[in-house]
Order: sequence, then C-alpha cells, then structure tokens
Amino acid sequence: MPRLFSAIELPDEVRDLLSDLEAPLPGVSWVHNDNLHLTLRFAGDIDNRVAREFADMLSGIDVPAFEMRLNSLGTFGGNEPHTLWAGVEAGPELELLARACERAARHAGLPVSARGFKPHVTIARLKHTRIEALARYLSRHGGFVSPWFVVSRFVLYSSRPKVGGGPYVIEEAFPLSGAAWEAHEPEPDHP
Repeated sequence: MPRLFSAIELPDEVRDLLSDLEAPLPGVSWVHNDNLHLTLRFAGDIDNRVAREFADMLSGIDVPAFEMRLNSLGTFGGNEPHTLWAGVEAGPELELLARACERAARHAGLPVSARGFKPHVTIARLKHTRIEALARYLSRHGGFVSPWFVVSRFVLYSSRPKVGGGPYVIEEAFPLSGAAWEAHEPEPDHP
C-alpha cells in the first residue's frame, strides 16, 4: 500500500534559505532540505487501485501556473506547539489547485480531508520545545520572506508506508497550464 500525497516542490534556492533558518533548539527536529514541500492533499496509505484512480484524477487538473513565495514563520499547536512552519503567499490559483486535488481525492474514493487546506511548509517538528526558546527564535526569524518563484507543476509524492517521512519520491508530475512564462519581481500589490 503506497502512502501518497500531492504537493508543490520548492526550488533549490528556497529550500536552501529555509535550511539556513536551522538553529540548535532543544526538542526541534528540522525537516531535511530534500523533503521540504507544500502539501496540497494528503491521501495516506491507500491500495494500488485507489492510488491509480487518484493519479488519473490529478492528471486531469487544469489550473494556470502561478507565482508564490514563503512569507513569515509560525507554529501549530497553541500552548503545546508541535510544528514550525513557513507561511505561503500566492494568488487564487493555489487555492484552486488545492480544491482540485481535494476533488480528485474524493473521486478516487477517499474521504473529505478533515484538516482543510492551510497552505504552509513544515520546516520542523517540535517535541517538548520550551515556549520561551521558541518565542526567541520566532522573534529573530519570524519575518522570513523568500523570493517569488513560479509554480509550473505539482507532483504526487510517495513516502514510507505507515510511518511517513522522507525520503519522498516523485511518482508523477503534473504540469500547470501556461507554465512557460518567467518569474518577475511583482509589484507591491501583487500576488
């Protein structure tokens, strides 16, 4: 049974910038540079028939290419944070792509995602991390902003069955329409 999820890859230079944020913090497990991505729809451990159906439905998605950047850092988990993430800034195409991936999953027979789509890139997992140390880290690095980059495709990743985690393997890549244009430095009111 493969463990699958659709995602957006990050360019090498953006992953390198995220890796530069790593700091020695007790209880923090940094995501390896090669495994940094933005999950669109987690499918989980599914049988081969459902996996094929999911991939077939993903291949029919027609969303235009778009620009995005990472913008700010934050945590999930409230008073007991468990995830350190980089936020995402993009136009409406990102939401369209995520909704299309959700429809593909439902058509393949998967239940509706319980989490909903909150665009972010997980950069570290936290376990018993002291709030004070995390607050100091966020005060130093929370204003992180990456350059804009073009998202010209999305991928179907597999991970280790039942346990997840990397290394992630690209099973298929799906181009977005109009992906031949070049990234530019956006105007201040862009995305």
